[in-house]
Order: sequence, then structure tokens, then C-alpha cells
Amino acid sequence: MDAQTSFLDRLFDKGLLIDTGVDGLYGRSGQFEDVITGLESLVSKVGAGDKAEAIRFPPGINRAYFEKSGYMKSFPQLAGTVHSFCGCELDHINLLKCMDEGGDHWAKDQKITDIVLTPAACYPLYPTIAKRGNLPDGGGLYDIQSYCFRHEPSKDPARQQLFRMREYVRMGTESDVTDFRQLWMDRGVAMMEGIGLDVKLDIANDPFFGRAGRMLANNQRDQNLKFELLIPVTSTTNLTACMSFNYHQDAFGAKWGLNLADGSVAHTACVGFGLERLALALFAKHGLDVDQWPQSVRDTLWN
Repeated sequence: MDAQTSFLDRLFDKGLLIDTGVDGLYGRSGQFEDVITGLESLVSKVGAGDKAEAIRFPPGINRAYFEKSGYMKSFPQLAGTVHSFCGCELDHINLLKCMDEGGDHWAKDQKITDIVLTPAACYPLYPTIAKRGNLPDGGGLYDIQSYCFRHEPSKDPARQQLFRMREYVRMGTESDVTDFRQLWMDRGVAMMEGIGLDVKLDIANDPFFGRAGRMLANNQRDQNLKFELLIPVTSTTNLTACMSFNYHQDAFGAKWGLNLADGSVAHTACVGFGLERLALALFAKHGLDVDQWPQSVRDTLWN
């Protein structure tokens, strides 16, 4: 049994995660959710002085926004669309017959809806802010959180298909957003060390698809556009990315018409917290019984 499966089984046995029969799709216990709540409180406390505008989106995004985002050009393997039955009574009878016969061919008559599962918490933000018009003087700062979906079933409990992402997103000049990213890299390291986690900050790239994707990934790394905070979860050698720090340059600004007060194109950057991954990192480091965690960690998470 490998380390990932062993840790997952221990989480199941303890009742912290609940097996649904689908890899990467889990229920969570009350104790697990208490840890998520503590982590969110910690993030909010560290970022409180910045006065970010809080916005909460549902775990689905307008399909037109999704298509315009270009996500399918880079990450088609991760996307999840919402399909529904749109037929008549006869179509319903045929659907039920197909289901009775077994297999998955009943799904062929499901039609795509106007909703796509949100791939990253910040994706609905850019068109939303663009509709307001030019950004105010000094740009904008936003605090967002959402369930996200990525189709990558795995026995690794840190690689879930449905998970929560907390983000701060900065829109402004190049110096505004790169200063913001550096600030949160420093904060992120301090936050994680403050709850007893071993961390490593490293250059990274997104999982772009295909041959062209490898070139995009290389460019992303060469320009230092993405950093990740790596923490042991299922392995002390193959670390897990639990936070990310991304500089998008003016890509989202140009795509969505995000402009500064003077009309120039805005640059954007975001810091993302993988809440389930951070919770799992805490369980991996301090044990599966929260009552036995170091008092300093408990005090930091729950005052």
C-alpha cells in the first residue's frame, strides 16, 4: 500500500473524510470542517488590514464567461460542464429504458446547460469587475472563496476533484500587483510556519495541456509568473502545493477589458489557498486527533 492510499485510508477510518465511491469526491466530518473554519479565520485575520472587498460566487460559472476565458485551450483535461435532461416525455421513457439496460449510454441525450463548474475561484471575478467600468484610483483588491472542480480523480487525498479555494486578487499597475504577490509570499511562509508546517517556496507552472502547453509552461517558469508553497502531506519528498502566487501580467485585463482609472489595461495577480490541502497538511503533521495538536497551533487557528 502506497503512502497516499495509506493516509487516505486512515482519514476514512477516523471519519475525517467520508468515502463516496468516487476517487477525489469526499464528505467531510465536523472536525475536518472546524479545521477549514480555523484556516479561513487565520487567512481573514492576516488580510484584514488590506480592506479587500469580499465577494462569494457559487461553484458554477456562466458558460459564456468560461468559453471566453480560454480555459479549454489550456486545461481541457480538467474542465467539468453541467448537462441536464431537456427532452419530452417520450425522450424520458427512452432515457429510463437506457438506464435499466445499464451502462452510461443514457447520458448521450443530456444537453449542455449555461453553467460550467468553476475551475478556479477567481474566474468569475474578472468579468464581474469589468462590468463596473474603470477601476478606482489605486486599483482593486478582492477576497473570494468558492468550491472549484478539476477532473483529476486520484487516490491522493490532497488531489480532490471538488475542493475549496480562498483567494485574494489584486488589480492595478504592474508594481501594484507584483508588490502584492511578494507581500503574500512572505505572509504565506510566516502563516504556515506559525501553525507548525514545514514549507518550501518554489517556482512552478500550471498543468497546460499538450505540446503547445509545454511551451506555455516553460514560458511561465522562465518569467517567474507562478510560485507555489509546497508542504508535506502524503510524502516528505514529493511535496504538495498548498498555496499559489500568480502574476497574470495584463492577460486578464486585456481579455476582459479591465482598465485602470486612466484607461490603461490593468495587471492582475492572485494568491490562492487550497483549504482542503492545508487542512490535510495539518492532519499529516500534527496527527488525526485535533485535541492532541500543539496548543500554539490550536490557539492560532481558534484563538
